[in-house]
Amino acid sequence: MEQTRRVHAIISGRVQGVFFRASTQKKALGLGLNGWVKNLPDGSVEALFEGPAKTVEQMIEWAHIGPPSAVVSSVQIKELLADEPLSGFAVRY
Repeated sequence: MEQTRRVHAIISGRVQGVFFRASTQKKALGLGLNGWVKNLPDGSVEALFEGPAKTVEQMIEWAHIGPPSAVVSSVQIKELLADEPLSGFAVRY
């Protein structure tokens, strides 16, 4: 069984006003990941992805591109301890 991986991501660039949160939620749910995504006051997007390591890596790769209208300039990833499992994938406000 593949190990669960949890990462915290900060995605910068033109990532607000381009359906980044909704697209992230759709992609994450399609991959079977848990976590959340939200806009930050500085114009970046914050997300938490949890699931099988290979699947989380696919989500990170997608975050470097995002939806069609996005222009991602950077994705900062921090590994976290996946202690209590998450359930579902939410858009936070």
